[in-house]
This record gives sequence, C-alpha cells and structure tokens, in this order.
Amino acid sequence: MAGWFEVSQAKDGQYRFVLKAGNGEPVLTSELYKTKASALNGIASVQKNSPDDARYERLVSKADKPYFNLKAANHQIIGTSQFYASEQSRDKGIESVKNNGVSETIKDLTV
Repeated sequence: MAGWFEVSQAKDGQYRFVLKAGNGEPVLTSELYKTKASALNGIASVQKNSPDDARYERLVSKADKPYFNLKAANHQIIGTSQFYASEQSRDKGIESVKNNGVSETIKDLTV
C-alpha cells in the first residue's frame, strides 16, 4: 500500500501534517502551522521536494541518534523524521519519504 499524509489540529489550534508509510508508520512530521492552508502548502512542498536527494539533511542528535530534515529549495525545513537506531535505518527512512512523499492521498483528521 502506498503512503499518505494526515493533517491534524493541535490543542492550541495550530495544524501539522504527518507523512505515513504504507505500513502506517510515521516517516516525516511537519512543524506547526497557524492555518490548515499553510499545512496543505507544506504537503505540496513535500510532494515537490521529496524525490530530490539533495533536499535531505542527514543529522545526528546530541543523544547520538540519527535523524533527517527535508528542506525546500529556500532551505526551510519542511519536515523532520523520528530518531533512528542507526544511520542505515535513517537512510531507509529517507528512501521511504522519497517513495511515499509524492502521494496525493491526504487524510483530513481535523473534521
């Protein structure tokens, strides 16, 4: 099964999206947006930028856990991954975003 995006609303009224892989696991989470339209624009940015390997910033946390950011052409962070146990599993996460990030399926959990 292909991946999909979920748009949800936080308790403070802001919006975020999560890209989920075909198995339902989250692979990329956005920042908080003030409007749903902005979150949907963020999804469009993932759809556009996710296939491009140059858009991924491969990082390691202070706790020595690998993770990544997906960035737009203007270097703004579009989304951040979870923490991974190894660089190899992080790289598999990036491949998952490349494969699933072009999905046009958006599940609106705000209604």
